[in-house]
Amino acid sequence: MGSVKVAITLDRRTVQRVDELVAHDVFPNRSRAIQAAVTEKLTRMDRNRLATECLKLDPGFEKALAEEGLSRDAASWPEY
Repeated sequence: MGSVKVAITLDRRTVQRVDELVAHDVFPNRSRAIQAAVTEKLTRMDRNRLATECLKLDPGFEKALAEEGLSRDAASWPEY
């Protein structure tokens, strides 16, 4: 996937912290540090969204749905 240049404005303290990470070879440059931060934040947001949606599920209904047909199918399973 190609890259796109984006201009952003950050407060001085944030830039100083990013520069410290670059100086300590945690990232090769500012761009990669900010790229990693944005990617990590988006990933966390996706996980939180999934967790929030999972909380809406009814465990009893989900269990019943998962077990639906198991008793019928179990009789046709081969012996081991």
